Amino acid sequence: MADAGLYVHVPFCAVKCPYCAFASCTRLDLVPSWRDAVLVEAARRARRFDTFDTLYLGGGTPGLLPEDLLAGLVQGLRGALPFAPDVECTIEANPADVTRGRAAAWRTLGVNRASLGVQSFDDDDLRFLGRRHDAAGAVAALDALRAAGFEDVGIDLIYGLPGQTRQSWRATLDRALSFRPTHLSCYGLTVEPRTPLARLVRTGRVVLADESTFEARFLETSDVLSSRGYVHYEVSNFALGEGRQSRHNGKYWRHVPYLGLGPAAHSFDGARRWWNVRSVEAWVGRIARGRLPTAASERPTAEQRRLEILALGFRTRRGVELSVLRETPSSAAILESQVADGRLVVDAGRARPTVRGMLVADALARAFA
Repeated sequence: MADAGLYVHVPFCAVKCPYCAFASCTRLDLVPSWRDAVLVEAARRARRFDTFDTLYLGGGTPGLLPEDLLAGLVQGLRGALPFAPDVECTIEANPADVTRGRAAAWRTLGVNRASLGVQSFDDDDLRFLGRRHDAAGAVAALDALRAAGFEDVGIDLIYGLPGQTRQSWRATLDRALSFRPTHLSCYGLTVEPRTPLARLVRTGRVVLADESTFEARFLETSDVLSSRGYVHYEVSNFALGEGRQSRHNGKYWRHVPYLGLGPAAHSFDGARRWWNVRSVEAWVGRIARGRLPTAASERPTAEQRRLEILALGFRTRRGVELSVLRETPSSAAILESQVADGRLVVDAGRARPTVRGMLVADALARAFA
């Protein structure tokens, strides 16, 4: 069995972005008790897993953590859990929190991959998104990461913003490419329920880009990045060659076991899936009382697993094994139709989505459900 992945949810942010629905809060006074509880949860969950070859510090804003506290967390995890020698260790960071000193401290801890939430190199876009940095701050953060010795640097970007033109999006892409990042994640802006952005859209104060604009941005982004040597390996993700793909995120798409620590974190041991309570206070409280902070769990049926394989597989260039598709009535006719429409190609026993297929990945999964 492949080594498992370890995800640690760092739920703390200096401010809450108006479009974000992730489990996060601004209660920075809870950071020390959260760190201690993560290490307790790690020790209690350890027996379900053998070896971890990825550690992903996500959030929230992991880069916000004080250097000494982060060091205690990482060192404590290494003492509580078995790690493979070649661990891919990733930290998500906001450009506003990256300094040369912090970046150097992360490298000293063994962090070898940074995912920087730039979102845009256009200051108007950044103001709309409520980000704490401007374009100059993003450039400074990227320079700091490179100066600290980070070879694997990923940049997150968002397209489909109100007022964002084709030219301004292309300018953001070109600016990102000038740093030659090893990874790019390009997301279309989505409106999550119960966020400030959702209220602005509902009241008509913000008008989103239409579907045809999103489609055009998606296709152009793939074309531009592919022409510059990036592999479009998942709907929103591009790697500068096969070896630069996110090993950790690939575990989710391939149903490899992973352990999630922290509030709202999800886990999967190969047979059973569970997730933690969302509230930081409730999660810490359960651990302090000697209880596991599990909110609920499930054991997926064979049919549920098949549907998940379809939904996740068609999001990636690996696609889905033909044997899985054959469990669907009329699968041969459906496959022939999708190939004819240019959404799928058949290769080495798998149905792989083209770029246009990735654009409608959910529809492909439904077609074979």
